[in-house]
Amino acid sequence: MFANHLPVHSVSGIFPAPFHAETAGVQILGIESSCDETGVALYDSDTGAVVHALHSQVALHREYGGVVPELASRDHVRHLLPLVDEVVTRAGIARSRIDAIAVTAGPGLAGALLVGCGVAAGIGHALRRPVIPIHHLEGHLLSPLLARPSPQFPFLCLLVSGGHTMLLHVYGPGRYALLGETLDDAAGEAFDKTAQLLGLEYPGGPEVSRLAEFGTPGAVRLPRPMRDQPNLDFSFSGLKTAVLTQVRKLGADDPCDQARADIARGFVDAVVDVLVGKALRALGQTGLTQLVVAGGVGANTQLRTALTETLGPRGVQVFYPPTDLCTDNGAMIAYAGWVRFSLADPGADEPLRVHPRWDLCKQSMER
Repeated sequence: MFANHLPVHSVSGIFPAPFHAETAGVQILGIESSCDETGVALYDSDTGAVVHALHSQVALHREYGGVVPELASRDHVRHLLPLVDEVVTRAGIARSRIDAIAVTAGPGLAGALLVGCGVAAGIGHALRRPVIPIHHLEGHLLSPLLARPSPQFPFLCLLVSGGHTMLLHVYGPGRYALLGETLDDAAGEAFDKTAQLLGLEYPGGPEVSRLAEFGTPGAVRLPRPMRDQPNLDFSFSGLKTAVLTQVRKLGADDPCDQARADIARGFVDAVVDVLVGKALRALGQTGLTQLVVAGGVGANTQLRTALTETLGPRGVQVFYPPTDLCTDNGAMIAYAGWVRFSLADPGADEPLRVHPRWDLCKQSMER
């Protein structure tokens, strides 16, 4: 039943910022259900250990070529409680030892968020523990702090996922300033659309990256939207159109796999050039020397190589989450929950609401 679940992942080290001493030994249960991954985790602040499990819905949505919201919600209903049972059992603790429940409250699919928040509210009521609403993107941007080495505040965050592409100045926990974001499609969306145009299976992002490895550098030159503009915003819709133009040149019956690989390589190189160029400009403007890369696209090997080769010689340290925590997962929510708990910000005095659209920087300053 749990063949798709990630293994136990132990992490050494504690969040580097000074928090209240009474939070030592806190056990935070994290629940993530914003889209098509059902994630549950338990974070122990005393040891820094994370036990987490994940159920992927990839097979469920593959035949539709994308996420079907109603199917996603129903699948969360089927798997959330069994995953909670599994994680608590593997952690070897009694449920009464859980100190708080952290749950993704947004942004995301409304129905999927409601399932996660409903389960979290039920557990919180049964255990008489606070339920902490977590912004999905806050979970992503804090997740590199689960790795070692980890960054110190302040740092620049390049957050690249299926629905978001943005640059953030992270001053400290809960203190984020937006420097730039995509004006249309996110980088992850562009990857998925390119995969569809090239006839690749869902989920398309990893498939595009794999195909690009066989492409010839420079064989297909695609535009670098907004890379050389002085602002820190992004745009990827035009790049998708450029890919479509190249695919149409192949002809409907063109069997040339090399041509498709060359297009994939041209696309990946364009996206990577834009992301690296904007990150470099943001580092220059802010004077920061640490870059955190978070979100699913942050697992892209071409992006990681380019960032290392470009920023390393400039004295910039680049940090990533553990590889198995790049995509949506419960561990990042549990950890973000501990950060909020440590700041005495459980949100327990407010009704638990879902926020399909939720501004990260606005909510961070309001807390």
